Amino acid sequence: MVDEIVDNPAAGPRATDAGRPEDRLREAIVTGRFQPSERLVEADIARELGVGRSAVRTALARLEHEGLVEHERHRGARVRLVGAQEAVEILETRAVLEGLVARHAAAKATPADAEALLEILEDMRRRLNDGDLLGASDQNAVLHGRILDISGHSTAGRLIATLKSQMVRFQYRTILLPGRSERSFGEHRAIVEAIAAGDADAAESAMRNHLSHVAEALRSEQG
Repeated sequence: MVDEIVDNPAAGPRATDAGRPEDRLREAIVTGRFQPSERLVEADIARELGVGRSAVRTALARLEHEGLVEHERHRGARVRLVGAQEAVEILETRAVLEGLVARHAAAKATPADAEALLEILEDMRRRLNDGDLLGASDQNAVLHGRILDISGHSTAGRLIATLKSQMVRFQYRTILLPGRSERSFGEHRAIVEAIAAGDADAAESAMRNHLSHVAEALRSEQG
């Protein structure tokens, strides 16, 4: 489910927001404040962020390197549109990286860590029982984040964050497909149980299986 959403849209960048201009602009793109293919006008962004246009140009260049922004000749910058096939490829890549993360989490998880994962899983179950699919997906994001924290694998974390940020167009997609929410919950339960048991092989396999199924669901959703 986590891969079927991103966090809920925020209000967008403001001059009072903390952080570097590229971080604030990235957040605005990832949360849907700026939509795929939308033009990013330097003057407007500078005014919203309360920074100079040179800082905006630097931020746009860095986000272009991350794959979030693209420049068109004579037209300036815009939010890059990720197509369905690329989205599937991103999920396939994440399956490898997050499988590695799950392996490390299984090797390092304490009883307290395992209990925390089980509590998140129980919250997901309650939300699904209440018919709150999007709320359950929000908890999926929390679960994956907690697994990453437990793993302590900062390099994989950076790469995963970059890949996830490019999936804005596909938020709230496969989670809404008939039957997908229950299958996804079962996949997450297998991941948590393997980590709690300290079974690194099973944890990696379960995570790869989950993200592979998300990719398959996206292919199906695209028809």
